[in-house]
Amino acid sequence: MYVGRLAGTSVFDPLGDAVGKVRDAVLTQRSGTQPPSVVGFVIEVAGRRRIFVPITRVTAIDPGQVITTGLLNMRRFEKRSTETLVMAELLDRQVTLIDDGGRASIEDVAIEPGQRREWTVTRLFVRRQQGGLSARFGRRGESLQVPYAKVTGVFANRGEQSAERVVADLEALKPADAAELFHEMDTKRRSEVAGGLSNERLAEVLEELPEDIRVEMVTEMDVERAADVLDEMDPDDAADLVRELPDQVAHELLERMEPEEAKDVRRLLAYDDYVAGGMMTTEPVILGPEDHVADALAAIRDEDLPPALAAAVYVCRTPHETPTGRFIGTVHFQHLLRRPPHEQIGTLIDEHEKLTVEPEAPLGDITRILAQYNLVAVPVTDKDQRLLGVVTVDDVLDHVLPEDWRDHAAVIPSNIQMTWPGVGQHEQGRVGSDARVARRSGRHPGAAS
Repeated sequence: MYVGRLAGTSVFDPLGDAVGKVRDAVLTQRSGTQPPSVVGFVIEVAGRRRIFVPITRVTAIDPGQVITTGLLNMRRFEKRSTETLVMAELLDRQVTLIDDGGRASIEDVAIEPGQRREWTVTRLFVRRQQGGLSARFGRRGESLQVPYAKVTGVFANRGEQSAERVVADLEALKPADAAELFHEMDTKRRSEVAGGLSNERLAEVLEELPEDIRVEMVTEMDVERAADVLDEMDPDDAADLVRELPDQVAHELLERMEPEEAKDVRRLLAYDDYVAGGMMTTEPVILGPEDHVADALAAIRDEDLPPALAAAVYVCRTPHETPTGRFIGTVHFQHLLRRPPHEQIGTLIDEHEKLTVEPEAPLGDITRILAQYNLVAVPVTDKDQRLLGVVTVDDVLDHVLPEDWRDHAAVIPSNIQMTWPGVGQHEQGRVGSDARVARRSGRHPGAAS
C-alpha cells in the first residue's frame, strides 16, 4: 500500500462509522539493515484535530478505507525525535541508488504487512535526477520502484530534504489548518518551511499559533523579515504578539515596521489586554454616510476580509481611517442586501445600530453585549465619538478561552455527529458508544487507555 495513495482515505470504527481521515504515516528506524516499521497513522478528526492512531489499533487497511478498533486517543499528535512522517518529511528527499550510485528523489513509500500485524517499508517509488541538457530544459527523470534495501540516505539526508512540497501544501490550507501542521513540526523544520512562505501567508499562520511557538519563530527570524511579517498581520494580532516578545526584540521590531503599521500597534499596546482597546482591530470597513449600498456591498465582498469584519459597515464622518471623524452608526450586511443599490447608507441607520463601547470597557461587558444583541462585532469609540476600532467575536473568544486552548485534547461525546469536507453522506458517522474516545498522557502502541 503506497502511503501517498492512502493519504485522505477515510477511517472507520468497527460499526462502520467514519471517525476521520488518514493524513500521514509515522515511521521509526530499526537496528541493522531492517526496514523501518510503521508505528501508526496521523488521523484528522472533527475540528481539523490531528491525532495518533497506533498500528496495533488498525485492524484492516484496504483501498478506500482503514478500519480501527474504535478506541481513539484525542490528544493532539506530537512527533517524537525518533519518528519520521512520510508525507511531511520523506517525500522529495534525495537518496542514492545502490546499484548504479545514481541520485533520485522519493515520490512515494510502500508499506506491507508482516507477522503480528506489523507493517514495514518495503519499496520506494523514486524519480532519478536529470543532469546536463535534460535538466536544463525541464525534463523529468525516469521513475522507478526500488526495494528499500537498494537505497541509501533515506534517514541520513534530513538536511537535504526540500521544503517546497510542504510549502505548497500550506499555501492551499486555511490558516488555522496550516498552523496545525506547524504545531507538529520541530523547531528546525518550522524555520525551513517558514522561510519558503510569503510574508502574508506566514502572518496568517502566526495569528493562529500558540504563544510559545510564534514567539520562538519570530525571535529566530531575521529582524527585517520579522518586521515585514508583523506589517502583514492584523494590528490587534501584531500587538498581541509584540506584547509576548522580550522588550528589546519588541522595540527593535516596532522601529523597523512601516510607520503607519507601527503606529496602529503602538496605539493598541497602550491599552490593557482585557479591555476593548486592547482587543479591537483598527481596520474595519468604514464608509461615509453619502456612500451607496452598492459601494458598501463591494467593500465587504473583499475575499481577504475576515467574516466577522465583513458582517457590517461602519459609517463615519471623514477621515475614514481610525481614529475617524464622528461615528454615525453600523449597517449590517443583511440590511444592505434588502435595500436598492443606489440608496445612501447614511439613511439606513436607526438608534439600535449606534451601540458602542468605550476603549476601557472590560472583557465581561463586551461579552455580554455581543450575547445580548446577537452581534459578531461591537464598535469602540472615544469620548468624542470617533471610531477607534471594533472588537469581534473571535477577539473575545481568544481572551475568554484558556491560553493553551489549542493544545487541549478534545473529547467527542458519543452522540455528536461528525462530518468532513469531501466525505459522502453515506460515509458520515458518529463516534458510537462502542467506539470509545479516550484521553491519555502517552501514545505508545498498546498503552492502557
